[in-house]
Amino acid sequence: MSYSAQNIRNICLLGHGGNGKTTLAESMLFLTGAVDRLGKVPDGNSTSDFDPEEIRRQISISASVIPVEYNGSKINVLDTPGSFDFAGSVVEALQVADAAVIVCSAKSGMSVGAEKAWKYCEQRKLPRILYISKTDEENSDYNAAFATLRERFGKNIAPMVAPIWDEDKKVIGIIDVLHKRAYEFGPHGERVELEVAEDKLPVLDELYNALKESVAETSEEFMDKYFSGEDFTYAEMVQGLRQGVRELSLFPVVCGSAMQGLGTRMLLDDILDLLPNPLEARPLMGENAEGEVDEFVAAPGALPAALVWKTVSDQYGKYSFVKVLSGSLTPDMSVVNARTGETEKLGRLYQMKGKKAEEVKELGCGDIGAVGKMEKVKTGDTLCDPRKVVKLEAIPYAEACYSVAISPKTRGQEDKVAQGLNRMNEEDPSFYWVNNAETHQMVVYAAGDIQVDVLVNKLKSRFNVEAETAPARVPYREKIRKKVEKQGRHKKQTGGSGQFGDVWIRFEPNPEEEDLVFAEEVFGGSVPKNFSPAVEKGLRESVLHGPLAGYPVVNLKATLYDGSYHPVDSSEIAFKTAAQLSYKAAMPEANPILLEPVGELKVTIPDSYMGDVMGDITKRRGRVMGMNPDGDGNQVLEAEVPMAEMGTYAIDLRSMTQSRGSFTFHFVRYEEASPQAQEKAIAEAKAMGEAE
Repeated sequence: MSYSAQNIRNICLLGHGGNGKTTLAESMLFLTGAVDRLGKVPDGNSTSDFDPEEIRRQISISASVIPVEYNGSKINVLDTPGSFDFAGSVVEALQVADAAVIVCSAKSGMSVGAEKAWKYCEQRKLPRILYISKTDEENSDYNAAFATLRERFGKNIAPMVAPIWDEDKKVIGIIDVLHKRAYEFGPHGERVELEVAEDKLPVLDELYNALKESVAETSEEFMDKYFSGEDFTYAEMVQGLRQGVRELSLFPVVCGSAMQGLGTRMLLDDILDLLPNPLEARPLMGENAEGEVDEFVAAPGALPAALVWKTVSDQYGKYSFVKVLSGSLTPDMSVVNARTGETEKLGRLYQMKGKKAEEVKELGCGDIGAVGKMEKVKTGDTLCDPRKVVKLEAIPYAEACYSVAISPKTRGQEDKVAQGLNRMNEEDPSFYWVNNAETHQMVVYAAGDIQVDVLVNKLKSRFNVEAETAPARVPYREKIRKKVEKQGRHKKQTGGSGQFGDVWIRFEPNPEEEDLVFAEEVFGGSVPKNFSPAVEKGLRESVLHGPLAGYPVVNLKATLYDGSYHPVDSSEIAFKTAAQLSYKAAMPEANPILLEPVGELKVTIPDSYMGDVMGDITKRRGRVMGMNPDGDGNQVLEAEVPMAEMGTYAIDLRSMTQSRGSFTFHFVRYEEASPQAQEKAIAEAKAMGEAE
């Protein structure tokens, strides 16, 4: 069935891992009759968690689309991961969501995941509803959870629903605050109205007054009416709520138990009544053919345009998930990829429900679906009508700061690992990998160790190659601190023509240039000019391996100033070898030292963690350079830290800050390593050499 943009809602489920987002999506499907039984995460049969890794770990690792048809409307529910390692998938879903439901647990209230979800919404100016889950579970405390929200957001929090407890503090139903009614729920989520008990009336009045107060805050007219003691009509209450939600001045709070179907119907009602449709949602920023940046407003009758926000590439083929931003899409339609400028023909169109793909004839404006077999299309691409090409803003992935080396367990399968990583990078652009020619390692950059572990497992299950990880090697450098002159003499006589090369080379520090500087001061033809390139070549090959730990030598000047030759036996290879012998003799005597890479670290943290983080940076041999507020209630701590100390920082920072901290780290320069650091690096290099 096709829906108009006015009857579509694109909702992102956000929140901490384990708070019940996937179960809530499943509850919506079950309540609306889309599935005949309620899938459960522990049983591995939920609609949205279908990947083998999701089933094994019992967590979401990628955003999935759950279309829910309810009361003549379609709600595209985007179920996102709660684990911070998969925040890239959350960012993708937020790019096409028009509103959010932040799921908080009645056991924990405003968790770290909910805090981050709130920040995501604030950055994107997304309207949102707060949903307190698991109200019926043991050790849950709705009142305490609500209090944490009220404490954080004050009168902007509007209580729409509250649970009803029996004498044993077991939740038996809910109160609909707006309608001043109470309900219990049957096995299939059906509502049975209850009479509000006498002892619950004061609670209902208190909640209704709190809701009235929130509505009064949305306009001066309502404020005047509120203070004059007049009651609001039902229409005025709904109007105030809708206005407040869309202006981001009011955030409704609902509650329930997804497993029991408690409160799910009310949440669906509130999504339809209070949250914006795609035409009312915030516009995206786009760049037109002339390079001008402007707002891109959704319009049903306009030329077609769609954003590719997710890619799935599996054994069944490749699906490009799209949100239609204007016009509509049909199969075989010709569109232009704004990134490449190439014309593409659309394949078959699908409505996705978890892993199930249902073919459709059209995707209308505001809707979310998928296009099959678009091989050249990547996540973040904009597909447009050739008459109006618009390139929409890029998906703002966080910088991948956790790095590990990855290699196949069986030699010779490096290409298979590379192919597998490339395929998975199509699906998940939040990580990337490089072949580091210097350290001879394949290095993966990701959000954390769980994401890397998932990649390794997928390499085995999907691409039939077993891989292992190891710490990424640090690209040290070496330099000398003393001038040394050494002879290199190569003489070999084995019958017939021999080999003879003889050079004197002066080696000295050269802080002005990183690369080797080769000079000549030969007088009287002791070394003919035609052999100089061979000498230089021998030295350039030699400086790739320093005397201490085999790392490249930098800041070196080598001057050929004397030598001798044989008119018959001298050759280029002989002089190349002689230069290498001179290098080997000189380096140990030139007072060599190890240089280590140092990077700029910027850590964004709440004030309360500042002491712990600064102490940790000091332990990592770092130097704190300063701190500045970021305008969002956090501090940005700037420091310079040796790269060798940063291997596990992504994991350690999460532990120190309860996942509230984030950081970036970029190489700045090389510095002389301390004796302890030098000793450690040389020992590691030696052990690595022996292992190979």
